[in-house]
Amino acid sequence: MCTRYALEKSLTGLKDIIEIAERSSLTTKFIDTHAKPLITDGEVRPTDIVPVIAPNSKGARSVFPMQWGFIGRDNKRSIFNARYETASIKPTFKEAWRTHRCIIPASYYFEWEHFRSPDGRVKTGDKYAIQPNGSTITWLCGLYNIENGYPVFVILTKEPTENLKQIHDRMPLMLPENKIDEWINPSSTPEELIPYALSDVVAEKILLSRY
Repeated sequence: MCTRYALEKSLTGLKDIIEIAERSSLTTKFIDTHAKPLITDGEVRPTDIVPVIAPNSKGARSVFPMQWGFIGRDNKRSIFNARYETASIKPTFKEAWRTHRCIIPASYYFEWEHFRSPDGRVKTGDKYAIQPNGSTITWLCGLYNIENGYPVFVILTKEPTENLKQIHDRMPLMLPENKIDEWINPSSTPEELIPYALSDVVAEKILLSRY
């Protein structure tokens, strides 16, 4: 799963993206109707409104404020991740998989170690900050949709790499920056981009008191 990530507004590469989202009239509309601000710095949680990269009406790369989470069958905003392996066939995601793909820029994402205790229960352990090795920005792959006139998104997940299996059984699908335009292009074939998914990642244990 991926239900937490971080934004650092001062980070080179994120600063311009965040400032574009701040200037968007849609951000003001979100504030007026949802009473929720655009998150530009710190830890991001499900249902937050954040900058997301997607094509505009002319197909060019643009930045939009979007809310994290699709509305589920219970009419609540409860779907935050989608398995890339089944997104193309699941009714909730299959149209977005083909034509509504997005990139969620982040500094890194958070994951909590999950382990099974002697009594068989799954428990949560240490918290980790994870990002691709050698990168300062993490480009998370997602899907977006328009619900009640507003853009919303989910983050795609995949099987974890060997070094992450000890932490969690899923990880976000991440691409290098030079694949962003291909990923968000409605005419491209997403399956052809999966081999470029980043697998060399660094996981740093952090103190829970920091966040």
